[in-house]
Amino acid sequence: MDPIILISLASVLLVGLVLLAFVDRRPAPPRGGYPSTRDANDPAPEDASGRGSTAVLDRPETDDAGSAGTAVAEPEAPTAPVPARDAVETEAPTAPELETPAPVAGRLARLRARLAKSNSIFGKGLLALLSTDNITDDVWDEVEETLLLADLGTEPTMELVDNLRERVTVEGSRDPQQVKAMLHEELVKMVDPTMDRRLDASRKDGRPAVMMVVGVNGVGKTTTVGKIGRVLVAEDRTVVFGAADTFRAAAAEQLATWGARVGVDTVRSHEDGADPASVAFEAVRTGIETEADVVIVDTAGRLQNKANLMDELGKIKRVIEKQATVDEVLLVLDATTGQNGLAQAKVFAEVVNITGIALTKLDGTAKGGIVVAIQRELGVPVKLVGLGEGPDDLAPFNAEGFVQALLD
Repeated sequence: MDPIILISLASVLLVGLVLLAFVDRRPAPPRGGYPSTRDANDPAPEDASGRGSTAVLDRPETDDAGSAGTAVAEPEAPTAPVPARDAVETEAPTAPELETPAPVAGRLARLRARLAKSNSIFGKGLLALLSTDNITDDVWDEVEETLLLADLGTEPTMELVDNLRERVTVEGSRDPQQVKAMLHEELVKMVDPTMDRRLDASRKDGRPAVMMVVGVNGVGKTTTVGKIGRVLVAEDRTVVFGAADTFRAAAAEQLATWGARVGVDTVRSHEDGADPASVAFEAVRTGIETEADVVIVDTAGRLQNKANLMDELGKIKRVIEKQATVDEVLLVLDATTGQNGLAQAKVFAEVVNITGIALTKLDGTAKGGIVVAIQRELGVPVKLVGLGEGPDDLAPFNAEGFVQALLD
């Protein structure tokens, strides 16, 4: 075949392919749209104004007149105005409503109901024994056993039995009311109403009072600190919490929650295992700067037989005293542990100068005699008693009210 003819055919074929491609060309997507086809559930891209683009993909652009032969875009649905970012970010958060703690005066009234179970084995048991027509040696042995079961302790038990035995013999009375009066008087003497049970929680020398709360694991120290804060807030005092229990992950958060309920600030570290002495120091510094009435430092629970942990407790106290005196050291004891609590108390008293006892879980499951045993052993007063699990179930201890609750 003639080469000229071949070249002509190739040229015609090439021109035909070019024309076919031009006729089949799809329109380019509008500016600002997706570079490819968008799925039905894809979000519309944003334009420069921050609002979703109204570009319709895979359709040719429309002119203003919407002329024949062109696709007309559907009208855009009205959208709610978008608030400015600054307005959202600067909107003042709503302050949480603070709780109003129950007044201190009414809390001891609940003590009698909380001690109902203790009453059944302590007060009523003793009264039943001492009101019999013939009090024999066997009866006195039962009285002694009842007192020991109530965790009164060996020496206080023997002292109380001897005093009662002498009075019953001398006065020769079997009247239940007279016997109850005798028992009430002897128990009040043993609980010792002359002890100063006031918390040292008042400013002095231009600085806040500083209170440390110590004890073994699981006795309820952090909860007790929160409840003490509520007691003080109910007395119109300003309080700062120091979350120096840095070993238990939830301790600081728990204490901060207690504080937030009544408007008490909590100084804490956001690092697990931080130096508890530094947290305590910072809490006292904050209390001084804000002119608070009292700073309460919560410490980590520690077993009394762990010498290194007990030494750390002494370090916390020494660090605090670089800027303020520690006015109150409360030892929190679980009333249900009985005589084991005495062993704990002895070791803590050797490391830090215990000034008072907060006795928790004295809610009917405990034996009331532990109050006498602890005071006799340490020579320091029981200042607070925990009556239950409610936020206001902590009351200042009152000797007369306590004995009356046991015997009524």
